[in-house]
Amino acid sequence: MVCLQGTERTWMAANEIKLSTLIISILGIAAIEFAARMLLGHNLLAPLTGVGLARLTEIIFLLALIKFRKNRLSIIGLSSSQIYRGLIRGLIWSISFGVAAAVVLFISYLAGIKVTALFRMQLPSESNRLITFLLVGALIGPVAEEIFFRGILYGFFRRWGIPAAVLLSTLLFILPHSHSPGLAIPVTQLIGGILFAVAYEIEKNLLVPITIHSLGNLAIFTLGLLTI
Repeated sequence: MVCLQGTERTWMAANEIKLSTLIISILGIAAIEFAARMLLGHNLLAPLTGVGLARLTEIIFLLALIKFRKNRLSIIGLSSSQIYRGLIRGLIWSISFGVAAAVVLFISYLAGIKVTALFRMQLPSESNRLITFLLVGALIGPVAEEIFFRGILYGFFRRWGIPAAVLLSTLLFILPHSHSPGLAIPVTQLIGGILFAVAYEIEKNLLVPITIHSLGNLAIFTLGLLTI
């Protein structure tokens, strides 16, 4: 019990993420994105490679920022002692949500709703580019996004209460994804953002939403391949 309480107190300090940390993280990500676009604009990097390197750089930058300013990654729910538990709990959450989503999609299909539109996307046709796409989209991307949107943004907004943190972090999460054709609101990202935040709050372990996000993206990409 003492160990559990100590862990919770450490994680609960996430609502102490300062405005300065948030601003530095935003400026750093903006600088990385700008540099990546410059390199891509001059054809110095392939598009997928450029995105992957940008996300990887953002991961390193954000983790270094948290470590430097707070001297520990456990403030955002990342610690070496919680890796195994985070992966297992994330897998359980993923399976549970996957089953629920499958039931809803099957009922929607029986009702005549075209659910395939949610998963239709343009995927690379070459095998090597497809592998790179999956690596970036199902692994590197989710890690970078969860560190920023849940670890930093959610941690900052949490000072105003859990509902506000869930709502605000989810709204900001769906903004970069608001380009789905024919959809005013990116439904999968909206549901995903809420799920990731709730799982993070309950489990107090950033590896849980990282695992859910990664496996969820992989499932969506797989369905996208099947609908081509």
